[in-house]
Amino acid sequence: MPEVTIPAHQTGDFLVDYEEKVFPDVQADPGEKALITFHTVAFEGSIGLVNLLQASRLIKKGFETSVLLYGPGVTLGVQRGFPKLGDEGFPGHLAMNDRLVKIMETGGKVYACRFALQALYGHGEASLIPGIRPINPLDVMDLILMHRKEGAFILDTWTM
Repeated sequence: MPEVTIPAHQTGDFLVDYEEKVFPDVQADPGEKALITFHTVAFEGSIGLVNLLQASRLIKKGFETSVLLYGPGVTLGVQRGFPKLGDEGFPGHLAMNDRLVKIMETGGKVYACRFALQALYGHGEASLIPGIRPINPLDVMDLILMHRKEGAFILDTWTM
């Protein structure tokens, strides 16, 4: 049997060089925009939370940032909690809700497709986190096209 001679890692150890930054810290030019679209189900993987964190990072870099929730993505924007709305049923349970609120508090805009909200998931506009703007399903493509015409950075988030 091979013998392991490397000491076990300890709490507080560094496993990687987290201080080295390879690329320059790119900041938005005045008026630059970003759009992050979500066609993903809440809690079906990490991509919903990861790209909400990306939206916050884009805001910090100076981009006028919008988030589009459509299809199953509207599930990211509904109020949740247990046993009451707003109660965290387990640690991290409200991470996506909290991140959407933070995005809006820091100047980001969040839109949710009314068709997906009602027809696909049986929710009304009252189910949305306050501050999320419900939009007509015909606005979904136009919001994307508006950002494209304005040269925005667009990050499409899909899960299969």
